[in-house]
Amino acid sequence: MPKMTERERLAKIEADQRNLAREAEAVRRGLRAQYGKLVTELPVEQLSEREFRDVIGQAIRVGGSAAISALKGLTAQGVQAEPSPAAARKRAVVRLAGGDDASTPVHP
Repeated sequence: MPKMTERERLAKIEADQRNLAREAEAVRRGLRAQYGKLVTELPVEQLSEREFRDVIGQAIRVGGSAAISALKGLTAQGVQAEPSPAAARKRAVVRLAGGDDASTPVHP
């Protein structure tokens, strides 16, 4: 087998890198799709989209084990789930400008 020139060797290495990058992306998409299927079984509608993204983003940032430990620690301390701010805003009583009499409309 003839020895490859440096230029041929470099071209082969670059081609291998491109192929590995494509393969890594395909595996990454498959793994994300698999995790996405898991989410369909969770009651995520209790969270706003922003809360969901924040929870997942923070869990990924600190690592799964650290996130689970922190959340279990909250449960052990008796911390109860808080309603989402979006739900709290919906329940807030908003008074329109005017007097405090019964004729003032109240919107939930």
